[in-house]
Amino acid sequence: MDSSALLPGPPDQHGVGVVAPYDFALDRELWRWVPDDVSLHLTRTRYRARASDEAPVRTAVRAFGAVRPEVVAYACTAGSFAGGRNGERRLCDAMERCCGVPALTTSGALLETLRELDARRVAVAAPYPGRVTRRLTDYLADAGVPVAGRASLGLTERIWRVPYDEVAAMARRAAAGPADALFLSCTNLPTYDLLPPLEAELGIPVLSANQVTMRAALGRIGVRPAAAPAAA
Repeated sequence: MDSSALLPGPPDQHGVGVVAPYDFALDRELWRWVPDDVSLHLTRTRYRARASDEAPVRTAVRAFGAVRPEVVAYACTAGSFAGGRNGERRLCDAMERCCGVPALTTSGALLETLRELDARRVAVAAPYPGRVTRRLTDYLADAGVPVAGRASLGLTERIWRVPYDEVAAMARRAAAGPADALFLSCTNLPTYDLLPPLEAELGIPVLSANQVTMRAALGRIGVRPAAAPAAA
């Protein structure tokens, strides 16, 4: 008997295109947010490209021409807030013109998620230098979301190597004020397993950059995200 005749597949799948910065190292964390019927098609911007520039993002999006994803996400927080809200919109427009499907960025996805949660004040924990973190608070303030507290680590590289205990300590410092939610910025910052224990400890929703990016991308195509990790 032909054993292949016993197999029902391959199953249908949804495709999500992800443009990441050249130094992105947390592919696996993105995958943990999507269900089994979703495939992530990742590509990266060229080496040392400035993260907020539209040209390298457009070039990266063209790599999706063969696989034709249903939605495209630019998975870079700093690169999508550095130009303010207008810059974020330009990035989305540039991606949509190149690929002809809905496009979003991490910073835009953050605003969507905060609106869905009715979170009017947010705490921000970011691995960046202080000046970059201030750009994020300016972006949020311009969107009508005041920042109730912030903390940063002052890093410019190897952010994916930050241990969970340092991320948690930074989160606690940021959340000392009266915030409705806490945002852990940077798609290259390890956060996945931290979210449930931090939410239980702080008593507010804790959002990560990769989480809001995948949530928004899947929402565009009517797919629910994979279940979040269970609290210990």
